Amino acid sequence: MIKLYDNGVYLLNGAEIVEDTGNVQVPLSKEEAARNTMAYGILKAHNTSDNMENLQIKFDKLTSHDITFVGIIQTARASGLEKFPVPYVLTNCHNSLCAVGGTINEDDHMFGLTCAKKYGGVYVPPHQAVIHQFAREMLAGGGRMILGSDSHTRYGALGTMAMGEGGPELVKQLLNKTYDIKMPGVIAIYLDGEPMKGVGPQDVALAIIGAVFKNGYVNNKVMEFVGPGVKKLSADFRIGVDVMTTETTCLSSIWTTDEKIEEFYEIHGRKEDYKELNPGAVTYYDGCVYVNLSEIRPMIAMPFHPSNVYTIDEVNANLKDILHDVEQKALVSLDGAVEYSLQDKIRDGKLYVEQGIIAGCAGGGFENICAAADIIKGRNIGSDAFTFSVYPASMPVYMELVKNGAVADLMEAGTVVKTAFCGPCFGAGDTPANNAFSIRHTTRNFPNREGSKLQSGQISSVALMDARSIAATAANKGYLTPATAMDVEYKGQKYHFDSNIYANRVFDSHGVADPGVEIQFGPNIKDWPEMSALPENLIVKVVSEIHDPVTTTDELIPSGETSSYRSNPLGLAEFALSRKDPAYVGRAKEVQKAQKAIEAGTCPLDALEELKPVMETIRKTYPEVGEGNIGVGSTIFAVKPGDGSAREQAASCQKVLGGWANIALEYATKRYRSNLINWGMLPFLTDADHENLPFKNGDYIFVPDVRKAVAEKADVIKAYVVGDDLKEIDLRLGELTDAERQIILDGCLINYYKAGRK
Repeated sequence: MIKLYDNGVYLLNGAEIVEDTGNVQVPLSKEEAARNTMAYGILKAHNTSDNMENLQIKFDKLTSHDITFVGIIQTARASGLEKFPVPYVLTNCHNSLCAVGGTINEDDHMFGLTCAKKYGGVYVPPHQAVIHQFAREMLAGGGRMILGSDSHTRYGALGTMAMGEGGPELVKQLLNKTYDIKMPGVIAIYLDGEPMKGVGPQDVALAIIGAVFKNGYVNNKVMEFVGPGVKKLSADFRIGVDVMTTETTCLSSIWTTDEKIEEFYEIHGRKEDYKELNPGAVTYYDGCVYVNLSEIRPMIAMPFHPSNVYTIDEVNANLKDILHDVEQKALVSLDGAVEYSLQDKIRDGKLYVEQGIIAGCAGGGFENICAAADIIKGRNIGSDAFTFSVYPASMPVYMELVKNGAVADLMEAGTVVKTAFCGPCFGAGDTPANNAFSIRHTTRNFPNREGSKLQSGQISSVALMDARSIAATAANKGYLTPATAMDVEYKGQKYHFDSNIYANRVFDSHGVADPGVEIQFGPNIKDWPEMSALPENLIVKVVSEIHDPVTTTDELIPSGETSSYRSNPLGLAEFALSRKDPAYVGRAKEVQKAQKAIEAGTCPLDALEELKPVMETIRKTYPEVGEGNIGVGSTIFAVKPGDGSAREQAASCQKVLGGWANIALEYATKRYRSNLINWGMLPFLTDADHENLPFKNGDYIFVPDVRKAVAEKADVIKAYVVGDDLKEIDLRLGELTDAERQIILDGCLINYYKAGRK
């Protein structure tokens, strides 16, 4: 079904794979052939430097939603923003439910509207479209690049290289700076064959994620979709696969384009934005994932990760064993915080689920919902615990589903059809009951992602599936059923896009700023607190120690109900690590007292009594360390932090609480590491065995001459665990650009720009 090549490959004429075994005869050198990828061509066109190894990218367009745009604009304003230099779209699809948090969410929306007017942007009101669907319909274009402050910013199927990053990277673009990265590797995703009836894009995506996530095959690389199988897929199908590439931890994606993509642009009234994209006649890739679409069966990603994949038939055939395996894995994911069992989901030898959801940027597309309506038409979901909700991804999609009768078929069967909203993806809508099992065509199924709270003793589960199999399960009244088991005639309804829906409601400045507009602030919208520059010497206390194989950004800063506080740095910081380590905030704030004393010009030892013996030990060897040359803060250790969301708050909340560093074996994603750097935090790496670390939770670590080490580009940073004496350890910073080093030295990106850095 899926094969990963051990070596790089040459792709000849877009069809023939030739593995690079060292003696391959091709008419181009490897270096020349590598320049024939679609990714290389697009990156070259957007690179402002003369060096294709060290890219300095300027994007064509930017997009953010209402969990991220307030912080981004506030940071940019503090750094000198006068006008949005490129089209910047502010959608309101995350904090759409304005009953949560009083006026907070709608205050954020009005902030966004007035900023769009003042700085020359685009404002999409709540319930009109989820961020990525609007981008597909209105922003994407062949050969373009789009940067979004949401991790699922992926429009490769439409010929657009798109990347999801933390807010500070968008701030750089708003201030006419660049996105600086090394030339990424490019992996061919070679599609062959054709999906069988009942198999949808989520099935293909989950199969790929299951094959590549655990070994990091495409980590921080570009996935380039090629091969004869691409032409067998509709535009909507390709989009559905593409958006899920984020869950592989790749950097971005790009696909070959053809007449089906040209038709997509024509349907949306933008035929001129289509561009045919193909790799060169001889193209070299750093690896290849061969996917036989014909062999893929309906898939399910069991809790608690999109890579925990099985076929639905496997689950049904080995129900007790697989559920037991999930329960064992949950012992790690949930830290034993709650009792967790799935055995009660077995009824008469079948798996019963309590909820089905089709929603968001992954599931809410036109074809997915039409297929679901075809499956459930004439059937019903029953009157037991099972519920079924569908969220079309945009109002234009919703309108067409109303016109063609799909909504009527869904509703008659007992489905609730709702407006465009990302809530089910991150725990702000359709939270299931405690111990319930939910199947969703959305993007993620991390612990608590559906809205339950471990700290309150709540736990429910999410499994990811395709809309078709979710509808088949709904038609079977909640018993897990693959769509291939249903005898269904799929109508293949044609889509018609009504541009008036946006023309009549979306505010578009057309790039014209109005400086006279007053920004509307709500009481929850707060400025970033002042942040100190990196001191000469640093003392950090380990205040949290996480040994899970991977730590998600949802665990670093929860989604769901906390999202209402995303415009309030201090308020949001109170939730940091609350689902993983509830004592973290208190510990971090206690240590922060010392740094606040330093900044106030008073003695840190008076503010933090436990620091006195630490300083005594340090001064035995470093007598010069003390007043005027020391900083004090906290750090956390995690094996591999930062999988998942791009939101910067996973890092900024730590900084607001006095965090100076993370220590990790590796970072799950570039975007999380970038967030740390942009908030002035040291992204330390350790080569130690995480089960036998030279430090533990509660230990102080002294890093002498840290400022000098960063400035002088030291490869290894010498540090000491402070006990009765100093125990030497080595920490590494990894690769940093000159600008990244200066941001760390200045204390954060805001300080960097305040200092007039270029």
